[in-house]
Amino acid sequence: MKRSAGILYPIFSLPSRYGIGCFSKEAYEFIDFLKKAGQTYWQILPMHPTGFGDSPYQPVSAFAGNPYFISLEDLIQDGLLTEEECNSYDFGHDVEHINYGALYNYRQDLIKQAFVRFHADDDYETFKKEASYWLKDYALYMVIKKQQEGKSWNDWPLEARMRKPSYLKQIETENKKVMNFYYFQQYEFAKQWKKVLAYAHSQGIQIIGDMPFYCAMDSSDVWAHPEIFWMDEDYLPKYVAGTLPDAFSPTGQRWGNPVYDWSALKKTHYDWWMQRMQHAQNWFDVVRIDHFHGFSEYCAIPYEDQTAENGIAKKGPGLDFFQVLKRVCPDIQIIAEDLGTNTPEKEKLLKESGFPGMNVLQFAFTGWNHDSYYLTHNHKKNSVVYTGTHDNPTTLEWFETLNESDRIFASKYIHTDANNPGQFVWDFIREAYRSVANLAIVSLSDYLVKGKEARINTPGTSQGNWQWRLVPHFLSDELAYSIRDLADIYGRLK
Repeated sequence: MKRSAGILYPIFSLPSRYGIGCFSKEAYEFIDFLKKAGQTYWQILPMHPTGFGDSPYQPVSAFAGNPYFISLEDLIQDGLLTEEECNSYDFGHDVEHINYGALYNYRQDLIKQAFVRFHADDDYETFKKEASYWLKDYALYMVIKKQQEGKSWNDWPLEARMRKPSYLKQIETENKKVMNFYYFQQYEFAKQWKKVLAYAHSQGIQIIGDMPFYCAMDSSDVWAHPEIFWMDEDYLPKYVAGTLPDAFSPTGQRWGNPVYDWSALKKTHYDWWMQRMQHAQNWFDVVRIDHFHGFSEYCAIPYEDQTAENGIAKKGPGLDFFQVLKRVCPDIQIIAEDLGTNTPEKEKLLKESGFPGMNVLQFAFTGWNHDSYYLTHNHKKNSVVYTGTHDNPTTLEWFETLNESDRIFASKYIHTDANNPGQFVWDFIREAYRSVANLAIVSLSDYLVKGKEARINTPGTSQGNWQWRLVPHFLSDELAYSIRDLADIYGRLK
């Protein structure tokens, strides 16, 4: 990467009159804002369909797109919906927060109305053919899940759980219209996203997408491909993912995702993963892989355990995986999310792969020491610096919770006024731009000096996450020019 800058801003946080940010005119307007602000990248969060808890990091498919992101305005323009139909539903009156309950209850109704008026064409048939390696399994999973009143697939009847061919054929035959409805959703998602991506490229903006490392247990991927996970004969996980106990967490963390059977994957030349990476390369210009650590080593916790105390450290596929990847996707650009535990194995893999790692400035000043590689003077050129990620508080919220010692050191280090929070936030952003790291990414909420009301996610909690939306027409030319000045001063201008 050349020296450049970008903004972290989830799709769902875009303003929208229909309940959630999506591929509507606001997405195009934000791309215009990025160009005006001298930015090169727009970083987003995963775009897959979400399950319980609405987390994009626990999707029900590692390939499908979130139907919530389908622009109703585009469907109106295509003659598949009317404004009156869209305006007849109440998606909530809080413009700054997403009402997922209303989306769940009403969004599908509107898309079903559009589907009734849709006439399949050659583009639709081509999409189904090109997506066949995942699309049919996803649609079958969604149909059966609906029939089973939302139960997790491992609680389905035996013939559904074990994917008995005659049963799946019967489901497909008896539910052709419903299957086609799920195909239609994915077609519209892909078509609309392709338009957004093309417009971004026309304005000189590239998209950084985010890929969760693990699959959710209740997902079409685990149901359709149990052979690539450590599963028993009843298709229940032998082990699940998490982190081993340490000084911060005496019992460790149990995430509950089934872990990969890397020896089985290696025999297929990591075929499922390679399809996933090719799919991501079609969606994004750069792929940020969450939990890069899992490629070097991972924690396997016995499925029946409720803590990670009996977890064991296992070796991941290591460099062999990325050697195969570079043959399959020679031009792929990757950012490695290498936060958390540092081990010689992980550092070796990051160096050998050549991918840039991450520096989060907030981590540099919480219990600081001069050797912290998060401090700006310890950054490397081949890395990405962030003020904070989607899992961090906004910089304003973080600053307000710092203890006195950390606040004084941070203020001295970045040469700012500890008694002026607004100035501190902008000087903190300036510190990220000043870094030698080739790429600087700043959350939009930091540019707006937002507090805890704009936090995206609080790890370890299940309520109040993934909800923040920007107020319509809130971004100004003045803000864009201020950001552009930073990019110009520190050599990051597009």
